[in-house]
Amino acid sequence: MAEKQVSGANDHLGTGRRKSAVARVRVRPGSGKVLINERPLEEFFKIEQDRQAVLAPLKATGQTSSVDVVARVNGGGLTGQSGAMTMGLARALMSFNTELEPALRHAGLLTRDSRMKERKKYGRKGARKSFQFSKR
Repeated sequence: MAEKQVSGANDHLGTGRRKSAVARVRVRPGSGKVLINERPLEEFFKIEQDRQAVLAPLKATGQTSSVDVVARVNGGGLTGQSGAMTMGLARALMSFNTELEPALRHAGLLTRDSRMKERKKYGRKGARKSFQFSKR
């Protein structure tokens, strides 16, 4: 079994949410490794767009090679998870160094994407789609 690293005093936490995905992100001084659910970034997010979204806060602040990122992500799909990771990482970086906030805010990485799936209504096929109307 792999040894689990015990969280130290140098860890800075951030939580990100998007749709129904939740990411709990931990940032510590390091060499630039990114682990998501104990897997490397490239293995977890196969789509380049998702990888770019996750790394956006690090690039916006110039911290790509100075911090290690460890995250637990669950719920939702891959795109929702990458969005949650982006926000969680931005919040963790802000906790890590408060001087990074203007850069993160300017890049729009601290704003929660509040769009959620609309609930299904009774008497309808989905949230909005109706059954075919028959006059006679």
